[in-house]
Amino acid sequence: MHGCPLARLGTRDSGGMNVYVHRLASALGRLGRQVDIFTRVHDTEEPSIVELDENTRLIHLEAGPVDAPKADLVHYLPNFLSQLKGFQQDNGLVYDTIHSHYWLSGWVGNELATEWGVPHVATFHTLAEVKNRARVGEGRGGPRSGIERSVTAAADGIVVSTGHERAALVQLYDVPEEKVYVVPAGVDLALFKPGDQATAREQLGLNGDPLLLYVGRLEPIKGLEVLMYTLGSMEEPGNVRLLVIGGDGEHDEGHQKMMGLARELNIEDRVDFLGSLSHGLLPLYYQAADVCVVPSYYESFGLVALEAMACGTPVVGSRVPGLETIVRDNWSGYLVPWHCPDAFVDRIEVLLANEDLRHSMGEEAQVTASGMSWGRMAASVAEVYAELEEHGTQRLPSPLKG
Repeated sequence: MHGCPLARLGTRDSGGMNVYVHRLASALGRLGRQVDIFTRVHDTEEPSIVELDENTRLIHLEAGPVDAPKADLVHYLPNFLSQLKGFQQDNGLVYDTIHSHYWLSGWVGNELATEWGVPHVATFHTLAEVKNRARVGEGRGGPRSGIERSVTAAADGIVVSTGHERAALVQLYDVPEEKVYVVPAGVDLALFKPGDQATAREQLGLNGDPLLLYVGRLEPIKGLEVLMYTLGSMEEPGNVRLLVIGGDGEHDEGHQKMMGLARELNIEDRVDFLGSLSHGLLPLYYQAADVCVVPSYYESFGLVALEAMACGTPVVGSRVPGLETIVRDNWSGYLVPWHCPDAFVDRIEVLLANEDLRHSMGEEAQVTASGMSWGRMAASVAEVYAELEEHGTQRLPSPLKG
């Protein structure tokens, strides 16, 4: 509902899930599935219907103010549902499967599946109970947890990216294990691929200084402050630079907070805040970087790490489930078990000091990523759809009404 694939990546409510939905839908289209993506209007300049790829289109629906904050979107769910049903009826459409993304859309998916009598597949990307445990006290309150529980109970299948997420659903949400399908996320291997570092730096106007890269939203769960303290704690920082891609410039609360922290740590002259950038530009930055750092407190599938690995750039990341499944510690990068700047300093300095190690880890990272295409991932998801369509569905009505 809130994650339009065309929204500018790296802003507060736009990130890996937007890429996931877009690339999965396009890959399903290439497999012969006809896919409609329904999302809220996020930009009045965007047309209501956008043809994304072969067999794949995007439909923008009006549901609440364009600039409504994500926390308020739950109030517009009935309106979004009504608009979606109106589009379906006006165009005489019949859908075989519903795949919802995130808890807000999960509510809509439950309602539609009950009315249409078709399977509902849910993907949450983040779970309230897991997020609360990753950052104690963050995101508590409100209807999210209750809606997640109703969605997990009623959905016919749940697609997750890691075994850890499946275990969390079983343990924290009482979901039967056989209802959860583990399908690792993918990466666009045609876009994210190795390139010459010197050439990439020249194109970006960068010099030969040691370069760290952070890509992601500027939210507490992403742990950028850990990286800022890391840079400030390096004993011999020399001319090490940090590029931060993400955020919405001066209007972003996270950007303002990180700028203030950079001044406090006296590293503002070594940190460049680039804001959100076109997805197509990211490969150059991954290729230009010496190390991509992912200091998150929680990752559902670690798309940034996977993109960096596909470009042959080693990753230093937190030892969290979404990264443990793709980064092989001491082989294709390093996983740090504590959100402690000193631990990150140790791993980053080892890589910056050893060019041969960076190259060997980068090569191993690229080999790992080469087997994780969106096409391969979509084929597995299509098998989930086919299985559920074949066995039919027994719908449970959602307890939440408008």
